[in-house]
Amino acid sequence: MPLIYLIAGEQSGDVLGARMMRAILAQRPDATFAGIGGGAMEAQGLSSLFPLRSLALMGLLEVLPKIFELRTLLKRTVADIQVKAPDVLVTIDSPGFTLRVLKALQPTTLKRVHYVAPQVWAWRESRVKHYPGLWDQLLCLLPFEPVFFAAHGLPARFVGHPVLESGAETGNAGRFRARHAIPADAKILTVMPGSRQTEVSRLLPILEETIRLLPEAVVPVVPLAGPVEAMVRQRTASWPIPPILVEDTAGKHDAFAASAAALTKSGTSTLELALANVPMVVTYRINPLSHQIVKRVVRVKYASILNLLLDRPVVPELLQYDSRPDRLAAELGRLLTDRDAVAAQRQGFAEALTMLRPPSGAPSECAADAVLSMLS
Repeated sequence: MPLIYLIAGEQSGDVLGARMMRAILAQRPDATFAGIGGGAMEAQGLSSLFPLRSLALMGLLEVLPKIFELRTLLKRTVADIQVKAPDVLVTIDSPGFTLRVLKALQPTTLKRVHYVAPQVWAWRESRVKHYPGLWDQLLCLLPFEPVFFAAHGLPARFVGHPVLESGAETGNAGRFRARHAIPADAKILTVMPGSRQTEVSRLLPILEETIRLLPEAVVPVVPLAGPVEAMVRQRTASWPIPPILVEDTAGKHDAFAASAAALTKSGTSTLELALANVPMVVTYRINPLSHQIVKRVVRVKYASILNLLLDRPVVPELLQYDSRPDRLAAELGRLLTDRDAVAAQRQGFAEALTMLRPPSGAPSECAADAVLSMLS
């Protein structure tokens, strides 16, 4: 009975881990799991060492107050791995925590797979020199990443992007409108403020004011992410047009199908919306001090993965000081009225999604194959 230890540091990693676990069990029903994850991974048989929300932090000023707590969690994690002595360790994204775990385990004969390549191609490329010896296999979500890491002497494998398995394109617009009694001529706007408390607290006031400034009324819909559900419920209750809050994944996908446009933070949500063919405007804000640090080291032109893949601005990005309600409302207003702008985005979506498909099988199956190959 092989023991596979998995570590996810945030909700997106929890989803990745759960799909991988399911694919592993399809091939090795005798596999057992331990580690750190959220509800999705726990549903596949993992008992988390501590709650996932303890690690869901982002930005220098957000991490600093929690530094001693994070060090304690790091020591607990390393000690648990050493006691359990798994056959394979799989660290999933969240490099601020997972790479520290891998570093703390050195030297080790433990077989290690890191799932989701650190985005050092975007910023702080010098960090690559610290990676040799941290893992045995690096699994990449983006097609250009293996070439980048190979140039630094780090073999990597493209396994495809997991958004392709999200089901985001399977929603039913009619069902969503019927469930919430929305007239057929009403325009629905999906609003996705993120899954971290820091990003949601910054973005929600901006998104609220953006909706106020739109030239025509819309029905706002906010899919809820577990770690910030209570915050979103509380802070949207006073909106002049209270949004429809969607709790489940199927409801979110139905909302996508019914939406005329979306206003989303940068990140994987942009790929979900692209898969569902929803035209979008992308925005984001971080702490001003963190922004001053980041802008000095970022090496890429775009924040959206869609724009990065195609090397052109398929979707508008209004970031940091450009993340203003008046500008966001103007861009959204164009998507709500200009069919050519919508068509151009959707053509770009199709091109980008083709680039994210693995050579064969589903992304989770490719990732599971890589992990199981370590057991040989």
